[in-house]
Amino acid sequence: RSQFLGYQTTEIDDARVVGIIVGDHLCDRLENGQSQQPVTVVLDRTPFYGEMGGQVGDTGELLASDTRFEVTDTQVDGQLILHRGHLRQGRLSLGAVVTARVDALRRQGIRRAHTATHLLHYALHKHLGTHALQQGSKVDEDWLRFDFAHDAALTDEQLRAIEDEVNQQIAAGAAVRADTLPLAEARKAGAIMLFGEKYPDVVRMVAIGDYSKELCGGTHLENVAQVGLMKIIAEESVAAGVRRITALTGRAALEWLGRAQAALART
Repeated sequence: RSQFLGYQTTEIDDARVVGIIVGDHLCDRLENGQSQQPVTVVLDRTPFYGEMGGQVGDTGELLASDTRFEVTDTQVDGQLILHRGHLRQGRLSLGAVVTARVDALRRQGIRRAHTATHLLHYALHKHLGTHALQQGSKVDEDWLRFDFAHDAALTDEQLRAIEDEVNQQIAAGAAVRADTLPLAEARKAGAIMLFGEKYPDVVRMVAIGDYSKELCGGTHLENVAQVGLMKIIAEESVAAGVRRITALTGRAALEWLGRAQAALART
């Protein structure tokens, strides 16, 4: 079992290597240059979030005095968190103690997009109806894709109203809280739950002020104002009765608006 500490921090300095996997083989030691293929390292405790629930895995590095392992992806297998990447310097051995450091800027962009996804989900409920439930999602650095149940294309007016509502909530600056509580209490509190999904008896509920409550295991902001801005850039059909919204947050949203303004000025 890997202990996940990423809700509290993006760096710990006392992680212990408990597994090294090269190809399909367990190894006691890994030398720089030994493998051209990605290698998997398992730690007893880690701040790295493994890809799950639509949120992409963290990147970063594992460091010791003469060792640097570049983490290019993080996945989950059962109760293990798998750090995949390449040994760039030195060597790694079972039992070695390393500093595990997540790329904090990238993580912050992912957190902005994930918190904005919860705002978008609730805004869709308000403007389209409670049938507009999540059918799938992906959250990356300042980018989100959200699939939801709806049987018609959204009008320009609907998209504008939904985007405006999300940005009004961002400007309001409500606190974001994550609480662990019994499933019955979360249901009583009005948390959004997906039909057909099997939930454990104890769940993690993410609440954005009094606006949105949703069961989620991902990483989120402390305050919704940190999203900065959300800009919807596409709305389309992906299947019968399923629509998809693609949106940008934070720095990516500002860069998109800057390019759009420049194109308009040239036109």
